[in-house]
Amino acid sequence: MEFDVSELVEEKRQIDSTLHKLRETVKTFEAKENPNRYKSQITLAKRRIEAFKISVSLIEREINNLDQKS
Repeated sequence: MEFDVSELVEEKRQIDSTLHKLRETVKTFEAKENPNRYKSQITLAKRRIEAFKISVSLIEREINNLDQKS
């Protein structure tokens, strides 16, 4: 599948926004009176954060590759 730089930049922006929201969610759950009650939600959010960080890294690599070809 081929993507152009502008598409990749926009998708990275969307993922960065979602990452920010997930990080805030983790902070909120961890700040609750009994954070152990939210352990599964915290774990899920942290796993999603890691997955999105990998996605951002791959998108950035692809953007750099496309920029070098130009």
